[in-house]
Amino acid sequence: MTLRSPRLLLAIAGLYGAAGVAAGAVAAHRVDDPRLLTASTFLMIHAAALAGLSAAIPALGLGRIASVACWGLAIGTLMFCGDLLLRVWLGSSPLPVAPFGGSLMILSWLALIAGALIPHRKA
Repeated sequence: MTLRSPRLLLAIAGLYGAAGVAAGAVAAHRVDDPRLLTASTFLMIHAAALAGLSAAIPALGLGRIASVACWGLAIGTLMFCGDLLLRVWLGSSPLPVAPFGGSLMILSWLALIAGALIPHRKA
């Protein structure tokens, strides 16, 4: 199995990159809250990672583990950064999911290691 919808993953990377730049600009010029800088940093780092992985996984022929790791990174980033941004803008988060998103990102990075090292069986 190869990465499904690499274009969608690349689009998500673009969205995260734009959101990261916007959050960084707001943090620099309007809002003095360290959570905003944290969200900006995580969005930018994971945007770059997802953009690269959307091309690398199909090119290298990596399998399901690496593909699932990419989607875990995308979902975990949304959960973690979305929760931080809601806390900055609303004062609280209706659904506090930052710890789950952060944990999912950590597990996804570890899964990516496994996906890179475990040989992929081609069907």
